[in-house]
Amino acid sequence: MSTAYKPMKLMTLREFQLALKDPYWRIRNLYWVSDKEGKPVLFRPWPEQEKFYKEMWYRNVVPKARQRGFSTAVQIMMLDAAIFVPNTACAVIAQDETTALQIFEKKIKFAWNRLPVYVREVVAPLKFNTKHELVMEHGSSMLVSTSTRGTTLQYLHVSEYGKICEKDPVHADEIMEGSLPSVDSSGVIVIESTVETPYGHFSNMVRVAEKHQQTARQLTKLDYKLHFASWWDAPEYELDPALVVISPKDQAYFYRLEATLKRDISPAKRAWYVTMRDSTFGGEDEKMFRQYPSTLDEAFSVSSEGLWLSKQLARARREKRISKLPFLPGIPVNTFWDLGVDDDNSIWFHQFYGPWDHWINYAEASGEPYSYSVGQMQELQAKFGYVWGTHHLPHDGNQRRPGAESLKTPQDMLEDLGLSNIVIVPRIAETSLGIMQLREDFNNYRFDEENCAEGLKHLDGFSKTWNARMSLWNAEIAKNGHQHAADAIRQKAQVAHLLKGDDEPAPTRPKKLRNRSGMAS
Repeated sequence: MSTAYKPMKLMTLREFQLALKDPYWRIRNLYWVSDKEGKPVLFRPWPEQEKFYKEMWYRNVVPKARQRGFSTAVQIMMLDAAIFVPNTACAVIAQDETTALQIFEKKIKFAWNRLPVYVREVVAPLKFNTKHELVMEHGSSMLVSTSTRGTTLQYLHVSEYGKICEKDPVHADEIMEGSLPSVDSSGVIVIESTVETPYGHFSNMVRVAEKHQQTARQLTKLDYKLHFASWWDAPEYELDPALVVISPKDQAYFYRLEATLKRDISPAKRAWYVTMRDSTFGGEDEKMFRQYPSTLDEAFSVSSEGLWLSKQLARARREKRISKLPFLPGIPVNTFWDLGVDDDNSIWFHQFYGPWDHWINYAEASGEPYSYSVGQMQELQAKFGYVWGTHHLPHDGNQRRPGAESLKTPQDMLEDLGLSNIVIVPRIAETSLGIMQLREDFNNYRFDEENCAEGLKHLDGFSKTWNARMSLWNAEIAKNGHQHAADAIRQKAQVAHLLKGDDEPAPTRPKKLRNRSGMAS
């Protein structure tokens, strides 16, 4: 038996000192953690933790199922680096102060207090020991807090960033702008979380990393590497299948999942999944998709309380209504606009196809004249061969802007640029009514995932306002820049609602609701 792999109790001091030079041995022999029952156990990485250690990059993003042990694996690795590498600053960012204190006491201090005395008193004696931080005499530190702005780090772990992005956008921005840049380019960042919402910085990071993975792009030190951790490869997620009835619908789900994953889902794992969903989450599939996703796409098919269209987008993703959607020659292309303040324009491009609304493209401009937006339309027309149908402007499209020097309205200016067949969608009494109409109309929508990518990102981010004092969402639209695309597509829902009120079937080209100029299309 080699010195490095002798049991510690059989080692001489010299053998122990030699073993401490091997980080592989240290991580698997020095640190104690609490198991799921709260009992102290020696940390021995599970297969998925070993896989993460082996594949870890400088920047890492980990969308995951609950209780997969990544937080523990990362924090043990960081504590080990702080102890054995002088002048190494490590930090964990938690979602709130209470969670930060719990992590520090129940994970970091728990492991530290159970280290051999030689390690604590000879290798890395403490200089400071506070309620948030261990500072060692050789210049290293291990901090657990809610922010690390103003410090320089070699290791950073952001825990449950998806939840932070959903519930506390201000905190999420502080982490993005203040904490992540605090890690030098050769340092290590690990950001892990369940995917609480398809919108936000965490979700964007995951999607970018997924594209890198799909294209096998060589990563720079600043690119994030994707590590997805599902429930189906966790050995503990199993139950006796003889005790669980699995419906034909659930069996069909598992068969589809096996085809996607190209691996078997055992009866024991199927039994665990169904029981967890039914007993813990009241049978709600979406809650399982959020907490125990089977695939990354499934993780992004969940809704969020604070987003106006989250349920509608989640359903569209589950029903594969966001996919490759070709332009259909011979069918007119309609546009739906939002004319935001400061010349923020959003335009959705639309075709009727039977009962379906096909959204085939999206364009936006900020701080540009209307000629720029018309130029975008002309480029798309030249590229795809669009034949224009009706152009829908919001209610203020025929109103002169307050303080404007020109007497011309947006409709006048667009007509001067050659745009014809413009209609004005009447104003509604309450914006909330328009949002309700959009939610109802959304069931008929299909989107081209590539050409509408920016617009879909805005729809994902169409948010309510967060009341930090009361910790709840207000039923008001957040002015976060995403509202313009939602306001533009909402014009279609309002048109559909008005046409339904006429007791006649919706035509392939909406009738003119108001048309001041009377110009032909």
